[in-house]
Amino acid sequence: MNQWYLIQFKPNSHRLAERNLQRQGFETFLPMQKITRRKASRFVSDLKPLFPGYMFVSVNSELAPWRSINSTIGVSKLVSFEGKPKPLPLQLISGLMLRCDASGALLPPKSLNEGDSVEMLTGPFANFIATVDTIGPEQRIWVLMDFMGQKTRIRVSADQLQLAK
Repeated sequence: MNQWYLIQFKPNSHRLAERNLQRQGFETFLPMQKITRRKASRFVSDLKPLFPGYMFVSVNSELAPWRSINSTIGVSKLVSFEGKPKPLPLQLISGLMLRCDASGALLPPKSLNEGDSVEMLTGPFANFIATVDTIGPEQRIWVLMDFMGQKTRIRVSADQLQLAK
């Protein structure tokens, strides 16, 4: 039976580690999130790991070839306690997989309600906090943003928002 474990990869080596683990026959899961940052005078969107430095790998506990993971190029180590890797709860991994698309990119939350406090994920207002004003057809969402001392109403799509913490 396959169980999921946590591995730490070397800095900026998530693609290399994922490719080499898959070549060895391991199933990997690396949830990614879209990050918008300012580069010079424009905004650039990138996909970055949701958990920087870590990814999940599925290993058959009966065969236990987990020692080969530590010597995989791009992998720093399999996270273990007292010399043995500890499997992660299946509910945690399946819950994360349900929140991601086929490529591993994190999907926006499904349910937003009027009055919810949300954070803008992309565009010039990335990382700004707003309040959901109305939700129209086809997931068109109007938010109220306190901008320069005035409440400003802006239309955004659901994939540009996440619930504020």
